[in-house]
Amino acid sequence: MLSPIIFIALPVVGSMLLVWGVFQVLMDLRTSKQRKVVDRLTETRSRARANEAKETLLRRRGGGKPEGVLDSVVSKLAVVSKVQHMLDQADLDWSASKMLTNVTAVALLVGALLLFLQFSLLTALAAVVAVMVVPLLWLVRKRKKRIRVLVEQLPDVFDLLGQALRAGHALAGAIQLVSTQMPNPIAKEFGRVFQEQNLGIKVEEALLNMANRIDQMDVRFFVTAVLIQRQTGGDLAEILDKIGKVIRDRVQLLGTVQALTAEGRLSGWVLLLLPVIVFVACLFVNPEYSKVLINTPTGRMLLATAAAMDLMGMAMIKKIVNIKV
Repeated sequence: MLSPIIFIALPVVGSMLLVWGVFQVLMDLRTSKQRKVVDRLTETRSRARANEAKETLLRRRGGGKPEGVLDSVVSKLAVVSKVQHMLDQADLDWSASKMLTNVTAVALLVGALLLFLQFSLLTALAAVVAVMVVPLLWLVRKRKKRIRVLVEQLPDVFDLLGQALRAGHALAGAIQLVSTQMPNPIAKEFGRVFQEQNLGIKVEEALLNMANRIDQMDVRFFVTAVLIQRQTGGDLAEILDKIGKVIRDRVQLLGTVQALTAEGRLSGWVLLLLPVIVFVACLFVNPEYSKVLINTPTGRMLLATAAAMDLMGMAMIKKIVNIKV
């Protein structure tokens, strides 16, 4: 019954998605050179190139004008700044307003398609929510992974900074050394600090921008130590050595805690997935017995309650084993 509708709808939806994809590719190609100016900037660039890079940097930090009416409306939402901060932490050179606009458009398109194919309104709404939530969950996961790697690199960074300062390098030269000798993601963050101070921004302000961008306690310790040393004087290399030792011990303690709580995290995943696996197995072994939960209002209510309690149990276990160090 739905076959003719599907044959008509799929080409239409495919054409719309193709046009949307081509439009996004053209827009990315149009602005790709502007986004890469800051990364290509060096000390030997001309004054005009430096000014252009500075404008690009400020635009990425939120000082640029929105493109289009829809982008202007979306950029005024409070959630846009939070998403943009997460994009910066995940090292994704995307615009938060454009990302939210594209995700919302795709979600509405999927919901409209499901309604056109005569699915229930609840199914369409669930699909819309899923399409909007999955990219955000992927962004959160990517951000956490990058921040974790960055924090693990900090002790080596502080050791390198201390050695560079003892060798006679200035702070800016030591930051440049970190950006060239260390691997990403820490190299890119310190390279951005070095580029900002090359553009005329004070080193203190560039470091504060990095601390606000990364938003981690260890980085704020480092920036605070640098700011105090530049105001009052002192041996910055020795301070960095002590901070690096504290962070290295904390990372080691965090690894020990993760190893001790691994059994609890595994138990949480087992308790979360086991009811789902058993229910799917019952659908194949005894369909008439299991479909009562799907075909009756009481069964669907019980199924939703069980799913909610399952997720609550997983959240509680995660809260218990998540020990902050």
